Amino acid sequence: MRKEKRASRSAAPFLAAVICVLIGLLVGLAVLFIINPEKAWNYGFMRILKGGFYDMPYGIGRTLTNTAPLILTGLSVGFAFKTGIFNIGVAGQYTVGAYGALLLALVFKMPWYICLLSSMLFGAVWGAIPGVFKAYLNVNEVITAIMFNWIGLYGVNEIIYRSTVMYNSAQTKTYVLSDTVPSAVIPTLGLDQLVRQKSTGGAIFLAMIIAVIIYVVLNKTTFGYELKAVGHNKNAARYAGINEKRSIILSMMIAGALAGGAAGLYYLSGAGEWNPLDSTALPAMGWNGISVALLAGSNPIGTIFSALLISHITIGGSYLPQNYFPTEIASVITGIIIYLCAFSALFQEKIIALITRRNRKDTPADTANEEGGAA
Repeated sequence: MRKEKRASRSAAPFLAAVICVLIGLLVGLAVLFIINPEKAWNYGFMRILKGGFYDMPYGIGRTLTNTAPLILTGLSVGFAFKTGIFNIGVAGQYTVGAYGALLLALVFKMPWYICLLSSMLFGAVWGAIPGVFKAYLNVNEVITAIMFNWIGLYGVNEIIYRSTVMYNSAQTKTYVLSDTVPSAVIPTLGLDQLVRQKSTGGAIFLAMIIAVIIYVVLNKTTFGYELKAVGHNKNAARYAGINEKRSIILSMMIAGALAGGAAGLYYLSGAGEWNPLDSTALPAMGWNGISVALLAGSNPIGTIFSALLISHITIGGSYLPQNYFPTEIASVITGIIIYLCAFSALFQEKIIALITRRNRKDTPADTANEEGGAA
């Protein structure tokens, strides 16, 4: 009986996530029918469901390119969640990390792996600042992280705009890495030829490896146990001899490094160039990391699959014909999924109760009596 209960508890998070996704898709379908009933199924819902498969193999390449940084932003949010911190500063850390990668690539002509480490270092420093405020001044990390999002965005935009080495005024973007510093581009490992997308390559594999490392750190090491202990109960952790201030700062530094690394994977893959004139909006990749983490239940391995799903839906939304539907329908679906993830615990309780009730009905009375007699 105990084994069945443990099995139901382990399956409940996955089933709850599936329920959230299905409800989100149904709501999206309803919105499509409201906007244009005649085109809702074939031109709307089916394109979202197909995602990158709608435009093979190029669409698959777009999905994988978008998934790599999403895994790391999801890991950033999820890692902080696991340690009791809400890292809403992922967008700012992502921005500063992008600057760190492009600085070493365009100015110092460094190879891609040095540039990637630089992006993680810049993100770690930017993430550590809210951690210091929380650890030593007890300032809520949400407030400081939001402030540093905008400080990072406007600061990076201003620095890049003033740099003639980094900023291509003719294109109003940073210079294309593949043209100026080919060594700073992450190797494609032949994947670009397979999907006909030059920015698809080693980044997706690096993201998966980092997810596995984070899983091991959190669940198989003393360091990860200490970080989670501080997140569960700071006072109890202090009583057990754990330095809670150090743990809070390190947690935010690691979360910031992951967010900065996400930007490194994106821009060092050649998926895009930074536009400093687009200074009114924080990178969507940072905010999407929250949805990835919530859908995965902050599980590092689950983050890989939730990032792939969110990317799949987003790319599918980009194929909607704009004369029939707005491409923001995909954002509506992911938004509904995020909203429902807030009720994940409720769904899990209902699922566990349902499985337990069914197991009790399936258990013969004689077997139950024998177990009672043996006890």
